[in-house]
Amino acid sequence: MNAEFFTKNRKKVFDVIADNSLALFHSGYEHFKTADAVYPFVVNHNFFYLTGIRQANVVVLIVKFNHQYDEWLFIDENDPILAKWVGHKLSKEEASQISGIPVQKIRYNVDFTNLMLNYMQPLRFSEHVIEKLYLDLEYRNLPLYNTFALDFAKKVKEDYPALEIKNIYLDMIKLRMIKEPEEVELIRKSIVTTKEAIYNVMKNRHNLQTECDAEGYFGFVLTKNGKKNSFGNIIASGKNATVLHYEENNSPIEKDSLLLMDVGCYTENYSSDITRTFPVSGKFTKRQKEVYEVVLEVNKKCIAFAKAGVTWQEINDYAKELLAEGCIRLGLIKEKAELSRYYYHSIGHSLGLDVHDPSLMSLGLKEGMVITIEPGLYIAEEGIGVRIEDNILILEKESRNLSEDIIKEVADIENFLAD
Repeated sequence: MNAEFFTKNRKKVFDVIADNSLALFHSGYEHFKTADAVYPFVVNHNFFYLTGIRQANVVVLIVKFNHQYDEWLFIDENDPILAKWVGHKLSKEEASQISGIPVQKIRYNVDFTNLMLNYMQPLRFSEHVIEKLYLDLEYRNLPLYNTFALDFAKKVKEDYPALEIKNIYLDMIKLRMIKEPEEVELIRKSIVTTKEAIYNVMKNRHNLQTECDAEGYFGFVLTKNGKKNSFGNIIASGKNATVLHYEENNSPIEKDSLLLMDVGCYTENYSSDITRTFPVSGKFTKRQKEVYEVVLEVNKKCIAFAKAGVTWQEINDYAKELLAEGCIRLGLIKEKAELSRYYYHSIGHSLGLDVHDPSLMSLGLKEGMVITIEPGLYIAEEGIGVRIEDNILILEKESRNLSEDIIKEVADIENFLAD
């Protein structure tokens, strides 16, 4: 992703906020898991969307004053001794190259307070004032620790009670929901690597003694391609596949069982999320095939149904109707209202920087969104769990299956496994 993309995104924020306002975003903090070791750092994705920077404790400030645009970036200064232990931090020049923010607009974090005071002090002494401060305040209390935005909001309320604090989180969701072509391309690249990794597991089906083996064959391809998992692998055989977020991935694999793989990876922070289910023996049993083909039919029909203007509720209702009819044919239920015994999740979600990318479900699908379509059936008493998940680009009058090259037809799967 080039710096122009991130510059354009900052200008989108400028267009969203009111005049005489500041918008502040923080990359996040590292958190300790033991006395001297930290968890792998995951950048705040709203911050990344605006800068492309993946370093902890970086701040971007967007200014809209008298309808004029300004911006600042604040980074930690390099510590040459610490750099010997954990590597060097971005220089001003490197941060500028990534983000597109001019070097002269990049300061060290020690300068943050004074520069902010330059904007805030006129609240007391001038008729031309900053009236609003936009902060990225997520509604759910997800972090175990206070975020930079929460701490800063408390301080501003104490020091500048006349300043109105606004939450820009919903506006960021609306911006991120619609993907630019370069974002779609990164998702597609993640899908290509995920395909290769899934196929590596399938090619080695004869060597699969446990789910750990399958996870190893999958992970090897990601590592070889310099990619990371975008979420914890779900690699479930037999009855384990009826648990939606099964992540132990350590059970023995029975030779006649199905193996469900719900997996994905990142390319420059953009995620894929693919599910495929295949018979470890190389051939579906009669019953496995019957269940699989019901799910496959729903998968394909829901993809065809998805387009701009359709709501999530409509797709969910359509999927449930089709799955209920299928369960009746399979002899699993007698009434459609009983479907929840075998299907207990929604049909999909938005996809992007987060594997479950934020979206406003009530707005319906819009052109440029990337979503998943992932129907499934989970029959614990028969040890059968099937889910088929594709990644879909929403267009004005149709949808495009970005993962259509990953085989899912029964004949194609069995032919592949026979080679």
